[in-house]
Amino acid sequence: MNVYHFKKGTEICNYSYSGKIMSIRLNRQRLVVCLEESIYIHNIKDMKLLKTIMDTPPNTTGLCALSINHANSYLAYPGSATSGEIVLYDGNTLKTACTIPAHDGPLAALAFNSTGSKLASASEKGTVIRVFSIPGGQKLYEFRRGMKRYVNISSLVFSMDSQFLCASSNTETVHIFKLEHLTDSRPEEPPTWSGYMGKMFQAATNYLPAQVSGMMSQDRAFATVRLNISGQRNICALSTIQKLPRLLVTTSDGHLYIYNLDPQDGGECVLIKNHSLLGSGKMEENKENDLQPPVPQSYAATVARQSTVPSTSTMPGYSEDGGALRGEVIPEHEFATGPVCLDDENEFPPIILCRGGQPGKAKRS
Repeated sequence: MNVYHFKKGTEICNYSYSGKIMSIRLNRQRLVVCLEESIYIHNIKDMKLLKTIMDTPPNTTGLCALSINHANSYLAYPGSATSGEIVLYDGNTLKTACTIPAHDGPLAALAFNSTGSKLASASEKGTVIRVFSIPGGQKLYEFRRGMKRYVNISSLVFSMDSQFLCASSNTETVHIFKLEHLTDSRPEEPPTWSGYMGKMFQAATNYLPAQVSGMMSQDRAFATVRLNISGQRNICALSTIQKLPRLLVTTSDGHLYIYNLDPQDGGECVLIKNHSLLGSGKMEENKENDLQPPVPQSYAATVARQSTVPSTSTMPGYSEDGGALRGEVIPEHEFATGPVCLDDENEFPPIILCRGGQPGKAKRS
């Protein structure tokens, strides 16, 4: 593993490991190197090796997740090669927090939300996605992606406000779930045939086997996207562009797709732009749907009601000096509008300390 100074283009240090590196995760506090049967945890400030987790279950894909909020530097990795057990490890205290029996089958995807308070998981079957509280490990949500076929989940990601969870696979459909619990205080539905049947099914779940009743109580996708490709690996992101929620999908053939996401009604997302990452860089636009508020009045009214996010809003995050406390809120104006540029004199990792190296662990550049 080589660590470089991205601005100066120089190598800070390099480490050698006993096996093939499967994946690397890092935040402002920890750097995690995942091998097939071991995990190494480094202190990001001086790159010292803090902990080696040995004899982990075979992890040929390097599946692991690290919270980007370094105040909650939780690490999640598979606890079994045959079942969907998750080991939650505290990267700050260097102790195991808990184990979560998430799925029956082996794990395929793990993702923390931005604050490190929630963890989403999916198994190799790819039919059910679950969300757990951190660090307790209690199940908060359960979503059903589909029932007809097993899929390979390639991307699992939260929105920054943890309101939505997106899952994509090797199929043409991308699913977006809304993290909300329906309360009993909602207004009574009008007496319709569908409403009557819904209540009948809800009452019937008390008399059905647990597996069947569990399937009936699982929430379905709030919004979906149908790609024009299938079988390709893709990565998704839920972002806010011009104060409106957007879904970004990047495919392995070098295309970036930007979709509109209706935060109130959901449904089928509308393609806004298609950008070729490998070609001329020309942006193809959907003339009927630019990056402007959509035409339907209900959605425009929804956007207008988002007054809880003023221009001087604050958002959870961390400061440059790494001193953020749990739940600390950083004013939005403190975030750089462009690429992050650290102070050469005060940035970390300190280059001089790193080049001193550790005997047997790091080599001088």
